[in-house]
Amino acid sequence: MKPLSCLVLILLFADPIWAQDDPVSSLKNLLETKTIEDVAKSELSKTTLDKAQAATVKSILIASHTKQIRATREDEWANKSLELGDKKMKFEFKTFGDKPTDGRSLFISMHGGGGAPARVNEQQWRNQIGLYEPQEGVYLAPRAPTDNWNLWHESHIDPMFTRIIENAIIFEEVNPNRIFLMGYSAGGDGVYQLAPRMADQLAAAAMMAGHPNDAQPFGLRNIGFTLHMGGKDKAYKRNEIAAKWKTWLAEIQAADPTGYQHEVVIHPEHGHWMKRDDAVAVDWMSKFTRDPFPKKVNWYQSGVTHDRFYWLAAEGENVKGKTHVIASRNGQNFVIEKADGLSSLILRVNDQMIDFNSPVIVKFNDIEIFNAKVNRTIGVMAQTLTGRGDPASIYSDEITLDLNVELKK
Repeated sequence: MKPLSCLVLILLFADPIWAQDDPVSSLKNLLETKTIEDVAKSELSKTTLDKAQAATVKSILIASHTKQIRATREDEWANKSLELGDKKMKFEFKTFGDKPTDGRSLFISMHGGGGAPARVNEQQWRNQIGLYEPQEGVYLAPRAPTDNWNLWHESHIDPMFTRIIENAIIFEEVNPNRIFLMGYSAGGDGVYQLAPRMADQLAAAAMMAGHPNDAQPFGLRNIGFTLHMGGKDKAYKRNEIAAKWKTWLAEIQAADPTGYQHEVVIHPEHGHWMKRDDAVAVDWMSKFTRDPFPKKVNWYQSGVTHDRFYWLAAEGENVKGKTHVIASRNGQNFVIEKADGLSSLILRVNDQMIDFNSPVIVKFNDIEIFNAKVNRTIGVMAQTLTGRGDPASIYSDEITLDLNVELKK
């Protein structure tokens, strides 16, 4: 056989370039022409990494993601308007104080109004822009995309706020662990609903003069939550319900003392308008910084669902409302204390949580359902970054847990 023919055969049957090269070089080469989304779907995604490689890959992915967002969303941020699907959200923001070395804080502040003519909600938005002034941070007031009564807790709000957070991290150098949510009146309704279901993206939240409707507080475990209400705010029994939440939160914290840090203030002299006495909530919130990998997670899915919450995730038919998971971790050991309504659950890990040289052990209903070592992979790192654009909550591997253990006993 001629030498040239041999060379052709070698090239035809050789492993892909990422099997020959080290994964870091292969990733750099692939990202010269492809996106991180492409990386997550490529054969390279299955490549396993050691600890040093994972740290380098993380930096490369974040840099590539940042470059991609800057190239595709610069006008969106400059024009202070974003569109997702058929919804459009305008926003205004002001910046206060000097930028800390680890990045600015971000305060998302939701206006009141609700089921009212557009001009009323527009006026409420303009009022919200100047309502509060943090000592430090980006204070951002969005205009709700609709004028419905539930304008701040419709299903399109969550991805829009996630996009605002993602953009602010890149364009305003916001610290992803310093995100705060607040709102007044109908905006307070939104805080009641959004804070528990978006808690894994927040450090703290402040509810002013709102109504919870069917909101549940379980997801608030790992953030600060403050509630301010006028004692004379009798419409829709806001004042009575706020007092009940004060008792409820205290009871939940008593049963779980390391979580549910909260402060509920009922201002007896005020009605619906608290004359800015509620502004102290901004400083109260500012004391908190998010822990993206808490020791315990309480995940309750409302009617608006998410496919991830801290280091837990779900997919397919398991992404549904009324499911409830409580899980805790201690070193290599994970315990699923509760998993109502789920047949499977995804557990995500990284070097900040476990030692990859030792097995991960998971128990559910006192039954060991997983005991094995896991590997860091480029695919999981890419997927968990692009899923939310949160550089501080990237995971290296994931374990899919079968929760039907009782059926198999």
